[in-house]
Amino acid sequence: MPNLHPLTHQTDTRRLVLSLTGHLNRQWRRLVDRRLQPLGLTEATWLPLLYISRAKAPLRQKDLAALIGLDSSSVVRLLDGLETAGYVQRLEGTDRREKLIHLTPAGQKTVATVERVVQEGRKRLFRDVNPDELGAACSVLQQLLGTMESLGENLWSEEGRHD
Repeated sequence: MPNLHPLTHQTDTRRLVLSLTGHLNRQWRRLVDRRLQPLGLTEATWLPLLYISRAKAPLRQKDLAALIGLDSSSVVRLLDGLETAGYVQRLEGTDRREKLIHLTPAGQKTVATVERVVQEGRKRLFRDVNPDELGAACSVLQQLLGTMESLGENLWSEEGRHD
């Protein structure tokens, strides 16, 4: 692996994988953010819109909070802003205590633009990556994610240790 980034000096491959994936994610979001800035969108707006649009069914506020890693009060403020901008509506579901989040036509149009930008960037980013190597990397990352999800906090207990 060429030494393209300061993180690559690390000798512990496991630490390097976590460092690089974190850095890759931050850099990707930063680049998408810059590309969408002329539209008045920031990660705080475009990312929740993507989650809402990609959901199989309308999301509840608490579902969106779990997906984006925010507490309920932060999501309420976020949705207030998205609603004011005309991107979403909160409608009563079968349980009147819970609001379901729906994209408005303006929100759908905005999401289409975001998806186009993301797809174009992703295509260019992965242009020179061998599909087999990419598949292998995805398999490893899915395995790591599965381990983290199944062990949770037990990752640090004796039953979660395998080193």
